[in-house]
Parts: sequence; structure tokens; C-alpha cells
Amino acid sequence: MSESKGVLQGFKEFLMRGNVIELAVAVVVGAAFTNIVNAVVKGIINPIVGALGSQNLDHYQSCLTATCAKDPKTGAFTDGIYILWGSVLSAALTFLITAAVVYFLMILPINKWKERQAAKQPAEAAPASPTEIELLTEIRDALIAQRTGIPSVPSSPSGTIGTQKTHE
Repeated sequence: MSESKGVLQGFKEFLMRGNVIELAVAVVVGAAFTNIVNAVVKGIINPIVGALGSQNLDHYQSCLTATCAKDPKTGAFTDGIYILWGSVLSAALTFLITAAVVYFLMILPINKWKERQAAKQPAEAAPASPTEIELLTEIRDALIAQRTGIPSVPSSPSGTIGTQKTHE
């Protein structure tokens, strides 16, 4: 029974991790975002491409064989080998538009916001380096310890010189 509690507890911890929840939100938002991108491609990109030819990019194709035949009623290919490069072009345009919209409308503003937030945060204080007097005091203590053979206690927080080993 304790093993099942451990497994269930581990599963609960896994689900409550921030990155799992963020991933779930990203999938849901991405699915909703797909509709927007498809509408942009269908409503803007396809008509622009349609000004050069067919409005449906799926109609762009090439035949690899000498004899290519298409059933006029169904539109299905009955003979020959077709390369449907219009579908590939449509998918590539959809991907580029999606990537551009995500970058310019989501990633770029979030990065700018994070930079502004980081600039507002006070800079972390670097550890203060020892002053000239502290260094001279450490050197003096190290020299005295070297002469007498008694290890000295560092007088400054850095304590780098006073803690060195002497070689005699």
C-alpha cells in the first residue's frame, strides 16, 4: 500500500510541476492558434498566390510521367505520378506565418518585458574586495607568522594572505 502511495504522490508532484502545466497550456493555446493561422493563410496568403494562378495551392502539381490522367468528376488521379508541390508550399507558408506571428506577437514582447523587469531589479552586490590597508595588515601578519612560526588569524574577511602556508 505504501508503494502505491509513493507512486501516486510522485504522479501528483509530476503533474504539479510548472513545466508540465506550462506545456499543457501551450498545447491548448497552440491548437486555438492554429485556427487563426489557417484563417490568415486562407484569407490573405491564398488570394495573393491566387492572383498568380489558382487560389487553392493544392492545385499546384507536376506530373513525373509522360501520361497523366485525372478523373474530371472526382478529381482523383487515375494515371501517372503526380508531385503535389502546392500542398508542400502551403504547409511551408503556414509554418513560416505561424513562426513569425509567434515570434513577433508573443516571444519578442515577452523578452522585452523580461529585460525591463531585470533592469528594474537592483544589481547583486559583488563581494567587496579588501582595501589596501586590509591587504597590508594581512601581509604584516603573514610576515610575523613566518618569523615566529605561529600561524596568524586572518584580520580581514578575505583572509587570503594570512592563511597561506609557509615553506621553511
